[in-house]
Amino acid sequence: MRIGELSQRTGVSQRSLRYYEEQGLLTPARLPSRYRDYDERTVTIVRRIQILLSAGLGTSAIAEILPCAIDDTVVLSGRCPELIDGLAQERERITAAIDDLIAARDILDSLLGRPLHVQAVPSR
Repeated sequence: MRIGELSQRTGVSQRSLRYYEEQGLLTPARLPSRYRDYDERTVTIVRRIQILLSAGLGTSAIAEILPCAIDDTVVLSGRCPELIDGLAQERERITAAIDDLIAARDILDSLLGRPLHVQAVPSR
């Protein structure tokens, strides 16, 4: 399928699909006319990329993760145990950022005279 059809089927812009290609996340075949030609499994790969981007991961991390996904989901296979520690660290970083944002919101609430929302801070 050509890039326009892939864009329609995934809801991802053609510009983003070209960027994914530049980053090594997609490798379309090229027709004699030099048009990109994507196979059917690319739809799943693009959806997987979107999930990983929404998790806050960068394209270099995604490039490492994609070969480790075992099926149409983003569940990692046992082939890439070295990624688990890195992803756990990323999760901890996100949790710390959330905690910082909650603390900032609470300070703003106090400045506005709103009651503080005391939340249990998850242990790290």
